[in-house]
Amino acid sequence: MPSLLITISVAILGGYLLGSIPSAYIIGRLFKKIDIREVGSKNMGAMNSFYNLGALPGALVLIMDIGKGALTVLFGYLLYPDLYMICFISAFMAVAGHNFPVWLGFRGGKGGAVVVGVCCALFPWAIIIAVIIFGVLTFITKWPTISYGIALITFPIMCLMTQGSTYLFWGLLFFVVIPYIFYVPRLVQVWKGYNGNIRKIFIRKNIKDRK
Repeated sequence: MPSLLITISVAILGGYLLGSIPSAYIIGRLFKKIDIREVGSKNMGAMNSFYNLGALPGALVLIMDIGKGALTVLFGYLLYPDLYMICFISAFMAVAGHNFPVWLGFRGGKGGAVVVGVCCALFPWAIIIAVIIFGVLTFITKWPTISYGIALITFPIMCLMTQGSTYLFWGLLFFVVIPYIFYVPRLVQVWKGYNGNIRKIFIRKNIKDRK
């Protein structure tokens, strides 16, 4: 077993490099020959890809980004199976790599789908309930981003309910908070776009209705 310092260094570098693979940018160039960061919400993420590239490209971006998060948790586990912190470090660096990719001038996404992958890998028992919540809320609100943001909370809550206040619970809660922080500017933009109308902010007419 390598020293803990070396293990942490490898987790940091490996997690960042895997997370910084610009999925949405690559798919956007391949399918539409556009820079996803210059269209729609200008976010290099799965939702913006769905809206501006189409269902298939958007699904590919979503799968790749979720995969990045899940793989970095596995990567951390393989590096040091007996210490959750290594998984957390590797996964956090994946989110950092996605949001600030070195290949694109540190201009990336908000980390939502990557965090989904991290949570699914850390606590897979909550996946089914989270998917159901996401589906129901999306059907009601027509707003996938808000729906998955609420569904994400399922992971730390279920962990707390089934395992008590554990190390894993705090790790999951930490990751769930990350996308909320990065989405604050977008939420302010939405608030202004709908003139503070709460109903319009949380319930759309259709999926494509964006402000």
